[in-house]
Amino acid sequence: MEILIKTLQFFLSLSVLIVIHEMGHFLFARLFNIRVEKFYLFFNPWFSLFKIRRGETTYGMGWLPLGGYVKISGMIDESMDKEQMKQPPKPYEFRAKPAWQRLIVMVGGVFFNVILAALIYIFMMFFIGDEYLPVENMKYGIVAEELGRDIGLETGDHIVALNGEDTGDWVELRSKFARGEVEEVTVERDDSLITFSVPEDFFGKLISARGQNFISIRYPFIVDGFLDGSTAKEAGVEVGDHIKGIGGQETWSFMEFVQTIGNYAGEETTLMVERNGQTMELPISIPEEAVVGAYLKDPFEILQTEVRNYSFFAAIPAGVERAYTTTRDYFRDLGLLFKPEVSARESLGGFITIGGIFSPTWDWVHFWTMTAFLSIILAVMNILPIPALDGGHVMFLLYEIIAGRKPPEKFMEYAQMVGMLLLLSLILLVNLNDVLRLFR
Repeated sequence: MEILIKTLQFFLSLSVLIVIHEMGHFLFARLFNIRVEKFYLFFNPWFSLFKIRRGETTYGMGWLPLGGYVKISGMIDESMDKEQMKQPPKPYEFRAKPAWQRLIVMVGGVFFNVILAALIYIFMMFFIGDEYLPVENMKYGIVAEELGRDIGLETGDHIVALNGEDTGDWVELRSKFARGEVEEVTVERDDSLITFSVPEDFFGKLISARGQNFISIRYPFIVDGFLDGSTAKEAGVEVGDHIKGIGGQETWSFMEFVQTIGNYAGEETTLMVERNGQTMELPISIPEEAVVGAYLKDPFEILQTEVRNYSFFAAIPAGVERAYTTTRDYFRDLGLLFKPEVSARESLGGFITIGGIFSPTWDWVHFWTMTAFLSIILAVMNILPIPALDGGHVMFLLYEIIAGRKPPEKFMEYAQMVGMLLLLSLILLVNLNDVLRLFR
């Protein structure tokens, strides 16, 4: 069921992003009286799921969810309509318009994706505010997993500074590590401040692990409910209990429990439970799946998150700034792929990776947050100067504006074919990565 919910959210988000992107091309083309022959959600090789004609444009939905397109008259695009290009240019065609108009049409999709992200951020900030977790509010510290322990962190540490500066909030802390910006960490441990350096090879390890096995927020395993057939409930655990250990081994926090329970899969053991200030041991049978069937109380009810609230007019610049910083940061993230310690191939992910960022339950706040982020990604990826992408067309148009002449149409056709081949190869590569990760 969780996979189905994630899949539905993924395709809904993808559909919104594609329609908005292609709408950008469509509206600017119509603004300059350029004919648009087709407007499609998803590709339609051989057949369409449905189509309808309105005026000069056929609107439809394809069956191959690798993107969408608008077919603009007189333009070398995915359709590779060479016959049309052999005819003399007509006034309503793309190629008959001034270069500056064609440039605006080509950046229209990217522009609309950035605008969509900004609008989502604006309305989210206005309606629900901006919730965040200051690092100083992580009163139980962190859970140090394998990569965290490698650089000297320990479970229970309170991170108080990175590179000698305040840590900010939890998301900012993780982002600084993920971008390789942290050279020095200061933690509070047992009422003492300890500062240590981050090894040079740590960033490459973190990227290879895709941010996993590093650190997580430490919070108690407070039971908030049970699944059907829960072994914890059968053992006598009650809602509100704090599960503090298993098999005589203390696991105070939820993540420590998750890291340890696998050692007892398929065995008879005991749970250490605290109830109303009293600690007790409850016999329990751990199934092979190494789960106890108990819901965790929302950690953000336990920890003190903070919310920045905005009026509608204050939300506008805040939302625009969020869209700008997200775009800037994603360009930086792309730059990380060219660092020698990063394996670009291993860092890329496809549909399974993207689908995995959605919530296993239908959460509209999370859905729109992820949609805004993916809208920025779509904008950035499309503006890259690669033939077959918007950025490739922009590159050739800028050449035309500077040089005062168009690139030869034959060259444009070959560039389009090479670009499409590269894109298809990349799509196959990133989705193969996803499949291989599943097997690993």
